Amino acid sequence: MMSRRALLWLSGAGAAALAAGLWLPTPTALREAPEPGGLLFPGLAQRLDRVASVEFRRGEAKLALRRQGEVWVLPAMAEYPARSDRVRETLTGLTELRLVEARTADPALYDRLGVEDPTQPGTTAVLLRLLDSQGSAIAEVILGRRRMRTQGGLPEAVFIRRPNEAQSWLAEGRVLSDTDANLWVDRDIANLPASTLRQVLVQRAGEPELTLGAKDGQLAPIPPVAAALDPVALDEIARAFEVLTFTEVKPASRPTGEALGSARFEFADDLAITARLSRDGSGLWLRLAATGGAAAQRLDARWQGWAYQVGDWKEKAMLPRLGELEAKPAAPPAGAAPAR
Repeated sequence: MMSRRALLWLSGAGAAALAAGLWLPTPTALREAPEPGGLLFPGLAQRLDRVASVEFRRGEAKLALRRQGEVWVLPAMAEYPARSDRVRETLTGLTELRLVEARTADPALYDRLGVEDPTQPGTTAVLLRLLDSQGSAIAEVILGRRRMRTQGGLPEAVFIRRPNEAQSWLAEGRVLSDTDANLWVDRDIANLPASTLRQVLVQRAGEPELTLGAKDGQLAPIPPVAAALDPVALDEIARAFEVLTFTEVKPASRPTGEALGSARFEFADDLAITARLSRDGSGLWLRLAATGGAAAQRLDARWQGWAYQVGDWKEKAMLPRLGELEAKPAAPPAGAAPAR
């Protein structure tokens, strides 16, 4: 029969062991183990204001978005502003990811779902991380393949896995996972209808000044010239700012090669745009400034500080030479006898 002293000793040891078990921290994966039907990141929506950067990685490809006040920028593109709608969709998508069912926990099967190691070459998995201003992770997830839906009206779903956890999941929701910086910027520079153009004043290096005015809906030199003009060339000038986009961008303070000249495009509603063009080995570069009313101020605020690379054909549209506007004589038909 156990003595009273031994019984008291065992009771004390058991209490001590229980206290120690309660004191020892549990592993993160167990403490925050997700369950089907719940959000992948509970409470993340309330912590989005702490997010200072967003990082994507797929193999060797990396992309970062950084918050600058109320604007998100792309360090890989000289900190040019990122599309706010895509950033918002990404952050909102993470807060709404909801676990549907547990899938494999076998690393040998991860590649079937696209949730393998996102740092290995050739992977399709994308590691997405939200970081605070100190570089600490607020949320991170490995995004795998999207699940194809055979019926309409059903929400999108994606296979996911949390880093350092073996368990993978099918999650309901949509999160952008592009590592290409080009997909995160708005390439539109301007879109001004040709019908609103009133006058163009061209100052090209080494060429006489050229003034073009709108007349009967078309541009014509001022003063008029005797030579016949090419309507297609004039139309390209009128549409110089219609659906104008860029291919590359960099700070306006950086070199852009040889200066070609400038042109002032005057539009209706007191809007005037000065275009300065230059060329280097990579192509044609454009700097813009706008003056006028509220619309001009919005455009100027967007353009200031940037040099845009545009298509080479924009040189003739923005800095035309008078000789380039003259209509070319029609070529004689094939087989026609030469004139005597």
